Amino acid sequence: MRKWGPLTAVCLGTFMLLLDVTIVTVALPDMAKALHASLSDLQWVIDIYALALAALLLGAGSAADAWGRRRVYVIGTVLFAGASLACGLSSGATMLVAMRCVQGIGGAAMFATTLSLLGANYSGRDRGLAFGVWGAVSGAAAALGPVLGGLLTQSLDWRWIFFVNLPVSVLAVALTLRVVKESRGHAGQRLDLGGTLTWTAFAGAATYAVIRADSVGWLSARTLGTLAVAAVALLAFLLAERNAAHPMLDPRLFRSGSFVAVMAAAFALNAAAFGVLPYTSIWLQTVLGFSPLKGGLVIVPLATCAFVVALVGGRLLHGVPARYTVGVGLLLIGAGSMAQAVLGAGSGWAALTPGLAIAGFGVGLATPAMSQAALASVPPHRAGMAGGAVNTFRQLGYALGVALFGTLAASRMTHSLTGHVADPHGAASALAGGAAPELLAHTPPAARPAATHAVHAAFASGLDAAALTAGAVGVVAGVLVLLMVRNAPQRHPAAPAPAERQAAPSGV
Repeated sequence: MRKWGPLTAVCLGTFMLLLDVTIVTVALPDMAKALHASLSDLQWVIDIYALALAALLLGAGSAADAWGRRRVYVIGTVLFAGASLACGLSSGATMLVAMRCVQGIGGAAMFATTLSLLGANYSGRDRGLAFGVWGAVSGAAAALGPVLGGLLTQSLDWRWIFFVNLPVSVLAVALTLRVVKESRGHAGQRLDLGGTLTWTAFAGAATYAVIRADSVGWLSARTLGTLAVAAVALLAFLLAERNAAHPMLDPRLFRSGSFVAVMAAAFALNAAAFGVLPYTSIWLQTVLGFSPLKGGLVIVPLATCAFVVALVGGRLLHGVPARYTVGVGLLLIGAGSMAQAVLGAGSGWAALTPGLAIAGFGVGLATPAMSQAALASVPPHRAGMAGGAVNTFRQLGYALGVALFGTLAASRMTHSLTGHVADPHGAASALAGGAAPELLAHTPPAARPAATHAVHAAFASGLDAAALTAGAVGVVAGVLVLLMVRNAPQRHPAAPAPAERQAAPSGV
């Protein structure tokens, strides 16, 4: 147990924090009903967690190098557990969103340290095996998230998707304190506070602008002003990193076309593959009337194909340049997303299955090679920074993807409902927020068949528009990778990067 105790402790935390990226998806309709949440509220419940991960992941890694990786991992796990308890006890949407943010802060502290802890506690063949197990656990979290979320929501209550984190957190902390040894970065490492604050401001402002755009307008003063704040924060981040003694992300890396393409690919992968799924889940449950568990099972083909392909492809495609596996994987994600844009008023769940499977195949093909492509695009002493950047851009892509596709779907629903209801914008926001049953319940019986058809058609139209856009994002990113990423010898994942945090394989 002592030999593999560190791996168990790290995998427990990894599984839990990545599970919480997707586990809420199938619980959204129940949350909306219990907390009287709007579409914007639901978007923030999903986005704030991924946004906190994206905003703080690099900064948390910098802090862990300075203060001790085991210490930061334990603090993050305790914070995650406390926030999970508060999420489950939330009495309103505002409290839930705030506690999901705290959850994300704890998750960032955990995620930023997992691979560094494994690298410090294992060597040689054991290190390679530990990294492989960690990657498989990361994939399993994605596969089990919708199913476990549906099972807990249906059997107990949506609050249990958060309460289940408590015993796992206690076990992870106890095991970490007992068997994981402390490790730090090179001498003199300090927290990059300026970079952390400015990057957080940029990510938060950009996401807020996209979420609010549907209600206030893309060209409104509020939207444009918030986007301007995001642009200023991004510029301040670049200046802060350029002048920092120990930058968490060196802007000079973006001089490499390969690095830029890999970061675009990381952003696009999570946005295109997973950004539409929350609204797909709402459609399945509130329009088609599925239970949370059945709604979760519909999404399983994507996660299962991703897990199997990543597991098998890692061996069969060893030696194939990451440029091709990542590029072709993104093209498949794009094709799979577009294949889901086939819904109409009379469509059922089976219409989604081929597209979900194709997208899952692409995720499984692209994900294992993503970090390899990032490492190949930077000098060896920047390997840890590149690996952290991949995970940061993936989570930012998920947060902005959920925001953009939700806003786009609601806009398309508004257009579809125009002429059928008195307030198409309000009805569309209610539909996207999971209120289809309530809308139909308030419709006079004589008009209900026509209203039902209009609701089905509007939601299908919104999902189609979002899926087509997601597909375009995947295809463009795939082409960029194939054109811009240069072939380079792949580095063995067990080899530690000198004086840097080790690069982590991309999580969900």
